[in-house]
Amino acid sequence: MASTAKNRKVAMMVGGVALAMLGLGYASVPLYRIFCQATGYDGTTMRVTEAQAATVKPTTTDIRIRFDANVERGMPWQFKPVQAVDTVAIGVRDMAIFTAKNLSNKPMTGTASFNVEPEQAAVYFSKIQCFCFTEQTLKPGEEVRMPVIYYVDPKILNDPDNKDVHEITLSYTFHITANTEAKETAQKESGTTGAKALDRAKTGG
Repeated sequence: MASTAKNRKVAMMVGGVALAMLGLGYASVPLYRIFCQATGYDGTTMRVTEAQAATVKPTTTDIRIRFDANVERGMPWQFKPVQAVDTVAIGVRDMAIFTAKNLSNKPMTGTASFNVEPEQAAVYFSKIQCFCFTEQTLKPGEEVRMPVIYYVDPKILNDPDNKDVHEITLSYTFHITANTEAKETAQKESGTTGAKALDRAKTGG
């Protein structure tokens, strides 16, 4: 009896640890995103308010900004910057425009991930407004223009790690986040494939 009780106690402890690890796994994604946005880690740009942007003093030092646009494999969107390269004064807010078009015959929702290269410059790339802050839903064949309002923080000029940085690349990648009809189709196809495999197993074919 003592052995059974001990085994039950060990099993409960292992189960508790497993549940805790599972919860940590789910929590780690948003926590990691918050950490990156607060520190600029992994090339993540900074998000600032209008009030914060209003305190920034412009400089006369220019820097080139290159814009890169991508979509994940299999996403039927056309996504590109209107202007691939721009030259801006550090500390001065500027606007970049991207266009996105849904090439499919179904409504589709996407969200854009982003990063900055070189990575050490990310903490100084500040976005006031961006289409990447929210999901974007496009109707079949719909094309939209999406702005990004940003500036490069003048503090970059005092950072020795960025003394040789004369160009920053802002890169976006759109990912599918909601497409009910596509998901239903995929589920149906998966079910059909499973049924066919079961039939082959039964018949030995």
